[in-house]
Amino acid sequence: MTKRGYHHGNLRQALVEAALDLIAEKGPTGFTLSEAAKAADVTPAAVYRHFAGREDLLAEIARQGYEVFAALMDYAYDGGKPTPLAAFEATGRAYLAFARKYPGHYVAMFESGLNHADHPELGQVAQKARAVLDRAADGLTRNMPEARRPPATMVSAHAWAMSHGVVELFLRRSSGVQRPFDPDALLETGMGIYLRGLGILPPDS
Repeated sequence: MTKRGYHHGNLRQALVEAALDLIAEKGPTGFTLSEAAKAADVTPAAVYRHFAGREDLLAEIARQGYEVFAALMDYAYDGGKPTPLAAFEATGRAYLAFARKYPGHYVAMFESGLNHADHPELGQVAQKARAVLDRAADGLTRNMPEARRPPATMVSAHAWAMSHGVVELFLRRSSGVQRPFDPDALLETGMGIYLRGLGILPPDS
């Protein structure tokens, strides 16, 4: 692991970066705040001026991750262009892209055991990402006949769950499951089956 120095006023972020290295090496609960301080090349006492404990440090990493995640989802959605379907599918791909590019943040967000009730700011910023999916699902379903139109929030929840499952089982392989297919292809196929079941996509000929 590379030691990270820091500039005055930037200790908080230096600790975040050091903790991201430790998450990659040991997992979200496999290191102590003292180890994060050592990795950032500061004294343990200096850490406690910014974080009360490891959980607070993980919460800050998760918060930053959710901010990036929401921005990436919003960029992928791009206001529903070029079509509602393309925008909806793009948000699913963005989920996988985030997990690939920001694995430490992803782990802090979803695998560290943080309780959003103890960190209300996490729930607020997580909702920003969920709101993008909700908008994408609304654009996709709004022209369906009312009698068989599911709530957009339900469709977005299904998309979130499917994307998360593909990441956990087949991209990160945290469960030890062998990867049978490319994760992106697996998600695309799964979304297609789901959307055909809703009647949004026509059946295969």
